[in-house]
Amino acid sequence: MALHYRVSRMTVNKALGQLTRDGYLDRRRKGGTFVARPLGRSAVMEIAAVADEVQATGATYGFRLIARQVRPATKADRADIGTGGPLRLLALETLHLADATPFCHESRLISLAAVPTAETADFAQEPAGPWLLRQQPWSSAEHLIRAVTPTAALARSLGIPATTACLQIDRRTEFEGQPITFARLTYPGALHQLAARFSPAGEPQP
Repeated sequence: MALHYRVSRMTVNKALGQLTRDGYLDRRRKGGTFVARPLGRSAVMEIAAVADEVQATGATYGFRLIARQVRPATKADRADIGTGGPLRLLALETLHLADATPFCHESRLISLAAVPTAETADFAQEPAGPWLLRQQPWSSAEHLIRAVTPTAALARSLGIPATTACLQIDRRTEFEGQPITFARLTYPGALHQLAARFSPAGEPQP
């Protein structure tokens, strides 16, 4: 590379080091330097579709509906979706894929009081997230982001060792104070990152 670009070996090494720190290269001791698998990226303050995250990496998106159940909300469900009263829910479990490889596991609760048409929607043909964005307006959203160790069942679903660190995003959306949906998205930590851009209050971003 130094000969090809007519630069010093030190310059090439610094460039490779920076590309590694930025996540574009994977340098392995005694193994060589490889192009890193692209990371999925989502915006912290936006409701991003997992399909868009997958396609941004250059992979082909797919998904599989694992479970679907209509049931009364449990105490844990009410805490997740943000209500103290009785509620009838649609509970969904979906596995999102990138080039047929597990990319993200989604557990979702949908309030059937807020979105009654969800009960008969075919979420085996379309994921619930994009469907909800088209069908139901929302006025506020709350994100909780944390690092977790997956349960054995979740690790099996994602095809990862149970000791793998994962990034988990809990997202609750409401419309004028009424809960709509709660989604828990779990990503293998090495395959996903969060990004946001900020500017000082009152100053426009360049």
